[in-house]
Amino acid sequence: MNQVIEILNDKQREAALTIDGPLLILAGAGSGKTRVLTNRAAYMISDCDVRPWNILAITFTNKAAGEMRERIDALVGEDAENIWVATFHATCVRILRRYIDKLGYDTNFTIYDTDDTVTVMKDVCKRLQIDTKQYSPKALLSTISKVKNEMMTPEDYLADAPWDYGRQQFCKTYAEYEKTLQKNNALDFDDLLLKTVALFQSQPEVLNYYQDKFLYIMVDEYQDTNTVQFELIRLLASKHRNICVVGDDDQSIYKFRGANIRNILDFEKVYPDAKVVKLEQNYRSTQTILDAANSVIKQNASRKDKALWTDKGAGNKVHFHQFDNAYEEAEFIADDIAGKRRRMEARYQDCAVLYRTNAQSRLLEERMIMEGIPYDVVGGVNFYGRREIKDILAYLKTIDNARDDLAVRRIINVPKRGLGATTLARIQDYALSHELSFYDTLGIADQIPQVAKAAGKIKPFVEMIETYRSKLPYLTLEQLIGDILKRTEYIENMDVADDVELQTRVDNIDELINKVIAFQDEHEDATLSQFLEEVALVSDIDNVDADADRVMLMTLHSAKGLEFPQVYIAGMEDGLFPSYMNITSDDPSELEEERRLCYVGITRAKDDLTITCARSRMIRGETQYNAVSRFVKEIDPALLDGSVPKTRVRETDIPGPSMSTYGREMAKSKPYASSPAARNAYAKPYIATAAGAGKTTAKSNVLTKGTDILDQKAPLDYGVGDTVRHIKFGTGVVEQINDGGRDYEVSVNFEKYGMKKMFASFAKLQKV
Repeated sequence: MNQVIEILNDKQREAALTIDGPLLILAGAGSGKTRVLTNRAAYMISDCDVRPWNILAITFTNKAAGEMRERIDALVGEDAENIWVATFHATCVRILRRYIDKLGYDTNFTIYDTDDTVTVMKDVCKRLQIDTKQYSPKALLSTISKVKNEMMTPEDYLADAPWDYGRQQFCKTYAEYEKTLQKNNALDFDDLLLKTVALFQSQPEVLNYYQDKFLYIMVDEYQDTNTVQFELIRLLASKHRNICVVGDDDQSIYKFRGANIRNILDFEKVYPDAKVVKLEQNYRSTQTILDAANSVIKQNASRKDKALWTDKGAGNKVHFHQFDNAYEEAEFIADDIAGKRRRMEARYQDCAVLYRTNAQSRLLEERMIMEGIPYDVVGGVNFYGRREIKDILAYLKTIDNARDDLAVRRIINVPKRGLGATTLARIQDYALSHELSFYDTLGIADQIPQVAKAAGKIKPFVEMIETYRSKLPYLTLEQLIGDILKRTEYIENMDVADDVELQTRVDNIDELINKVIAFQDEHEDATLSQFLEEVALVSDIDNVDADADRVMLMTLHSAKGLEFPQVYIAGMEDGLFPSYMNITSDDPSELEEERRLCYVGITRAKDDLTITCARSRMIRGETQYNAVSRFVKEIDPALLDGSVPKTRVRETDIPGPSMSTYGREMAKSKPYASSPAARNAYAKPYIATAAGAGKTTAKSNVLTKGTDILDQKAPLDYGVGDTVRHIKFGTGVVEQINDGGRDYEVSVNFEKYGMKKMFASFAKLQKV
């Protein structure tokens, strides 16, 4: 038997040897699914006469794609380079670069990141005179993303409720947003998938070409696919039906991004002749850790039955510690990590601290600093989102695709060229009224009476861009960036507060140049478009440096796909994890997804797992007293080396705000009760924002602008979508207002600090 098959266990071998027809591989955490996929590909090439270019392997992250590529290269050799191994988005980009002109775009399109799309949406709202206090750009974009993932056009979405004014406003905005992107020859991340599906649906010859090219398709992390991804794979596989999907329904944790767990649960309904192979042997964790994970996840009803096991042995018990407060919890975790390193039981890089919300990282970071422990926070400011990096990338985007108005407008005055806001606004108005790009309008500035006086300041910029475009075939990317920095005197003109900030920003630019050099080394004929494409598709996890000796701090969502010898899960309290919202939800699938998230966290641990919680925790400006998480109580007590309080938490108990200082007073008063049903009885129907405007429901306590409020609370002078100022966090946009009894729980997305939740009376927010 072929060596690549011999090294697999029985179930892995069964999966690898199944080549033809639909195949579902249910791969539990740490069960070696990557090995199965790579060895299966190698076996197809070496023993089944499958040509490498007829294999497509799709993953969700660049990190996973890179790992799969390296393994296949090692097994197959030179032929492996002809296999398509890429993420969903990268696969679609590659197809669109060749054929998107059939949809009315140029093949050198730009890919917009989140910041870019927010800028576009703000411009759209301004043009359409949309009140951004009522319809926030981020909320509109979030709804657009969800609608796109369901493959609905503005017309499709409006058809469901054409009388709904809020929906009419949303669809008008959605349509203008799409028009703007096409004018800029740009796509957002959702478009990469949606346009590829549209291409296949409208161009049968293109679909047929790729169906015959990809005779064998493998999809990793299938439980995370959404509707448009499902349709993409269905179309590609519909002709030859050699589709192999690998996933674990117990690790489906991205519903908020549009992932549909039914894709994996109903695979056999879509493909009745599918073969199913379960991989239950775990190669990562000890049996005790696996037993803990199994005991939690078996509480879920919507899942395929399986149980992880290992031959690694029982290992240590799961450590459980409850502390009086979150400060003591953070102190313990930092001390424990420091102690393990002193005793040479673990390196810093062996340790990861996982938590449910980003807000939990602050105390942990403070304790790490006090202990002198080096650490990284996954999910902080993305490297490519930093100002100086975005500026340089905007120059590169303008050189590559001058139709990208967003990039041109970002750099037209960076560094300062003496162009005022009024002049730039006139150029923009002229471009819109004459259906020209912003860059093309700059080129004829001397012919536009309103801006002719500024033409002398604009001309050098246009000449510079045109010079770079003509030199592009003869310059390396490193030379191009170096010349841009020199010619514009970008570093010399940076607006910085002090030398420390200057050095930090220069270091970031140096790191970008390092990235460019590495990219050129990896790609013999590297082009500017290819580099910009790779940068656009980078995620936070791709930036994690596994070789750096630093403790990793990250949310449980960010930890998926990773593993560490020592794992700490902090904040295991009802009301925090699972969250208050999911505990009280009428939809049981919400709590099941939280439980899957707990399962993911537990199975990240290889050798040692520590679970911690606090009796009291400051959340949103209030001290809350929460019970131990019900997920901890679902773990067999025999697996824990710490005792869990015996108090039973009922499904109807409300943790969080009701147990705070004002909450205890509230509990004594009438007519409030502790159950969701009792509270909902006093809640008013609400008017939803964006796509849901005009609909009423009594199932939620979310309050939006213009909604009646409970009589005993003072009315707020701001609503959802309003810009407010906080004494510490600065300005931000109100994303959500919840009824918390005697006070309002306000969620604000601050410009510098991100999302914060707080109580209105404590926060003292002022409308801007």
